[in-house]
Amino acid sequence: MFTGLVETVGTIQVREEFEQGVRFRIVAPGFSEALSEGESVALDGVCHTVFDVDCGSQSFWFESIRTTLSRTTLGEFVPGREVNLERAIRAGDPMGGHLVQGHVDGTGEMIEVEAAGETVFLRVRLPAEVRRLTVLYGSIAIDGISLTVNRLMEDVAEVAIIPYTFQHTNVSRLGSGDRVNLEADMIGKYVDRLLEPYRSTGTSAVRAEGRTKP
Repeated sequence: MFTGLVETVGTIQVREEFEQGVRFRIVAPGFSEALSEGESVALDGVCHTVFDVDCGSQSFWFESIRTTLSRTTLGEFVPGREVNLERAIRAGDPMGGHLVQGHVDGTGEMIEVEAAGETVFLRVRLPAEVRRLTVLYGSIAIDGISLTVNRLMEDVAEVAIIPYTFQHTNVSRLGSGDRVNLEADMIGKYVDRLLEPYRSTGTSAVRAEGRTKP
């Protein structure tokens, strides 16, 4: 579990193909030294298990299987790419963002990046599975960053990036047409699942079924 508060930005140093997917090496000074092998880390919002942590080179490795590569932007990771990093939270850690699982629901397309004074507005087109769970002023994770939906225009969501977030994440690399990892609000997903029987059979039918059960 994560909070969507990016701890630092790492850099992809090595990309190696193997039969089941791709193996990556990330350099992250000041971050790698605190990691343990087998620990969970969100990379641009995608939860992975790290291995071969090397404090000397301030780097670590992770592997991404074909399924993950096809459902996220990780297939686009190449040496030199900057990546948002966050370690999994522990009991007692402060919850400054919102509950983020690191399980990407879909990828969105960046429509526009607009600077207005010190604030940067991102407008991203949401896939249907994310749009259904997104509400105005609700939470959304974009490339692992916990953000509040500032505006909602049909299938496009707008979020505001404050200077601190702009300086401490990889948001500065984004431009029109770029793909981003999206995770809808976890609470919304559970509510959506609980309401599913009512959508498929109708409220009255569900109530009637409940009355007939012993």
